[in-house]
Amino acid sequence: MAARTKSAKDRPSYRCTECGWTTAKWLGRCPECQAWGTVEEFGGAPAVRTTAAGRVSTAAVPIGQVDSRTATARSTGVGELDRVLGGGLVPGAVVLLAGEPGVGKSTLLLDVAAKAASDDHRTLYVTAEESASQVRLRADRIKAINDHLYLAAETDLSAVLGHLDAVKPSLLILDSVQTVASPEIDGAPGGMAQVREVAGALIRASKERGMATLLVGHVTKDGAIAGPRLLEHLVDVVLSFEGDRHARLRLVRGVKNRYGATDEVGCFELHDEGITGLADPSGLFLTRRDVAVPGTCLTVTLEGKRPLVAEVQALTVDSQIPSPRRTTSGLEASRVSMMLAVLEQRGRISALGKRDIYSATVGGVKLTEPAADLAVALALASAASDTPLPKNLVAIGEVGLAGEVRRVTGVQRRLAEAHRLGFTHALVPTDPGRVPAGMKVTEVADMGDALRVLPRRSRQEAPQEDNARR
Repeated sequence: MAARTKSAKDRPSYRCTECGWTTAKWLGRCPECQAWGTVEEFGGAPAVRTTAAGRVSTAAVPIGQVDSRTATARSTGVGELDRVLGGGLVPGAVVLLAGEPGVGKSTLLLDVAAKAASDDHRTLYVTAEESASQVRLRADRIKAINDHLYLAAETDLSAVLGHLDAVKPSLLILDSVQTVASPEIDGAPGGMAQVREVAGALIRASKERGMATLLVGHVTKDGAIAGPRLLEHLVDVVLSFEGDRHARLRLVRGVKNRYGATDEVGCFELHDEGITGLADPSGLFLTRRDVAVPGTCLTVTLEGKRPLVAEVQALTVDSQIPSPRRTTSGLEASRVSMMLAVLEQRGRISALGKRDIYSATVGGVKLTEPAADLAVALALASAASDTPLPKNLVAIGEVGLAGEVRRVTGVQRRLAEAHRLGFTHALVPTDPGRVPAGMKVTEVADMGDALRVLPRRSRQEAPQEDNARR
């Protein structure tokens, strides 16, 4: 008897566990997402089918005749979140909010759910991670009680869709998408197939009903959104909720936004009574003192379009071990190491190489942009010489390896924010443009010019004087 030829259904097929791309043969690297070792066998190869033309659901019309009023954003009641969303939530939009555990995602969305609910717009909050009584306790604590806010505790996708038919909300909040599962799909909740099915069903329901949807997403240990990358492609808006668990500040950044820009940042303060927006968060990053302290320097960073005044602190002490310590908090260790090398080679400060050096920011803010280089360098130089910088001074500029101070973007906005907060002196790169009236602006071309703001006490002799006192 002739051997039976394998059909297309009998042949194995392979799928990328990262992005969902399928192929009939195994590959070491997925050509779609470029990930290595993610292509695995999952079943029979997909049958080749052709689709004939069918009836259209809506006739195509010139783009100028499309009614855009149905896509008008509605405020969430939280101004800082509206800033990031581009004005509010658009009917039918699906927003994914991801962040680390305990950062305050559920607290923020429960506050949004209560403030967005009204007589004409019901809100449905579905929790799949807590019981309804636990959410009620949090609502009492943050005063998020509203007669038009409905609460349900469900982990089954069909039950969630049933609640949509019963409540008919204008806003759905699901906490979280990785903990809801569909009984028609094999696999545990949070798996690639389950997340894709749950997200797809909710997106279809949102578009059909004109209902805005907020999905809470988990993150991996690397900070990336958990689940298939396809989830980020399907939703309309992706927001990242960031913040140090030991600090009060929380930041919401736009990663993807089909309805607005992604260069806005929302600032929040998390406290015992809930979470509140911060229209002017610069005060969290400053230490108010009557007397200047060595090793501190202020700078102005840009978070999106928003300028924030932040404080950089540095401390140098004699090292007790052959390899001196280099510790940073809120600053990039590589940038601090570069500033140490520039100060030693270009600024002729030889006292830093054999001392323990600690550098940090105030208030939990993270400074990653190069515009903070000049402030970091001056804070280190001030700590090395044990000499305070002049009061009411801010430093703005990127420092190169040759010791030059380079121009950065948004200098005028940074100076305006510093002047508004009462700072009277600024160190900036050359050609800063228009400066605020009454503010003294000193242009510096290199580190030699910048170090002149310190008193004339020799920075090379400072450690020797300290040793002499001992």
